Formats: sequence, structure tokens, C-alpha cells
Amino acid sequence: MSGSPPLKETSIDGPRTRLWKLHSADCPEMKAHRIARLGWDAAFAPYSRVRLKPVGSFFLVCVEGEGRILFDGRWQRVRKGDVCIAPPRVLNAFRAIPGKCFTFAWIRYDEPPWVKPLVGADSPVRCREGGEELARAIFGLRVEWEGARAPTVVHHWMSLVQEFAARLARPWGVNDRLWKLWEKVGSDLAEPWSLVEMAKQAHLSTEHLRRLCVRTLGRSPVQHVTYIRMQRAQQLLEATDDKIETVAPMVGYENAMVFSRAFKRWVGLTPTEYRSRKL
Repeated sequence: MSGSPPLKETSIDGPRTRLWKLHSADCPEMKAHRIARLGWDAAFAPYSRVRLKPVGSFFLVCVEGEGRILFDGRWQRVRKGDVCIAPPRVLNAFRAIPGKCFTFAWIRYDEPPWVKPLVGADSPVRCREGGEELARAIFGLRVEWEGARAPTVVHHWMSLVQEFAARLARPWGVNDRLWKLWEKVGSDLAEPWSLVEMAKQAHLSTEHLRRLCVRTLGRSPVQHVTYIRMQRAQQLLEATDDKIETVAPMVGYENAMVFSRAFKRWVGLTPTEYRSRKL
């Protein structure tokens, strides 16, 4: 996003877009799983969403067509079958492509800072397995909600939605070497983690580690280290009054300016702007 104008909270639909949305205020079953909203959008340009600091985990499954989504500080094309996942309080944005329909199912959770979120450091940012089941469950809930709305059937579909979302958030059982590696990285973020050092810690070749991370997380090992650093930085900015110069080395950046640039690229706000925004 370097050189681009700053992103702002955005909700644009456009005249051709068709939305179906269900709120927890209308469906108490959702509250049991901390789901705030879920829906099914058939989006056409200028459809656009920007969420600078969402309070909960987010899931999006592309059902038909294609669109673009902003994760990990860069715009990525999303096609049929793609699943995109984001943790709480991390910038995410998505939009329709002119001339194309972007149909997707989605879920937004309500997870305050004191609640352990469904999506964490060991969750993928994108994948291509498991999304069809989640989309079917959301569509099944939609059909029932617009029809008989029987409580037992609504409960059934909501349980399936939650189960399939949880599987996407924890896609492996867990790969022991990867789990231990990210535990190690998270406990010592000040370490200058290189691909070679991480491969050594995981007892894997650099290429095997890279392939494994791309397949299970949707990002490279080095990108995932940055992701963990940004999550920790957000926690520190929310929970402490430490200066940016103090936070930067705690998450692996010797230079506060370099840290601030990286933080804005990933989160969409400078550390100072992020701290000043209310949850």
C-alpha cells in the first residue's frame, strides 16, 4: 500500500449488488458462538468494504466469480473456491472487480480483546479446502431463516456453520513441527528470524518449510513471522502505554520508523493512529 492514499472505513454497495445478512440481535443462536453477523453477497462494482480494526475474526468464501481482497498488506485476487480468513483487529478490505460478479458467503465474529479469538497465529490467511462446506451451511441457514425458521433446524445449521469455521481456522491436527516453531517464534520475537534459522528449528529443509507454510497458511514463513509480530504489536499498543520506540524492539524491529512503516502496511494505520482509535 506504499504511496496509496490512506484507507478509510468503507461500506459501498452499488445499485446491482444483492445482499443477505443475518444479525445476532435477530438470531440468538449466533450469540452462543460469538458470531456478530453472517451473510451472502452477490457484489458488483463499486461494491467495497474496508474494516480498519474489526473486533472479531472474519471468514470469506468465494462461491462464484472473482473479486479482490486486501490481506497481509497487499491486494490479492480471490476466485471461486478460495477461502480468506483474518483475525480480530487486523485490517481487511475487499471489493468487486468492474464487469464481474463477486458472490461470497461470510462471517464476522464479536471477540473483544479479553476473549480468545477463533482465528489465531496458527490459522491460514487463505486456502482452497473446506470453504464449500461452510458456504453450504450458511446457505442452508439462509433458506431455513427465510422459510419455516424452525428453532431446531436453525440450531442445526448454526452448529454446522461454527464447526466448519473452526475447522478452517485450525486446518491441521496440528502439524507438530510447525506448531512448535511458531510457539518458539512467538516467545522470542526480538530474534532476527531468517528462513534458514526457522528451518533449522523445525528440523526441515528451507524449501520443505516454505512449501508447508504456503500450503497450510497461505503465506511464506517470513511473511508469517511478520504477521505474528504485527499481532503482538497490536496487543502491546492496546494494553500498554509504551512508546513506539519501546514496542518496536519487543517485536523484532531495531528501528521505530521501519516498524511504523511495516505496521501501517499490514494494519492500515500507523501505530499512533491505531492506538488512538477506540475498539
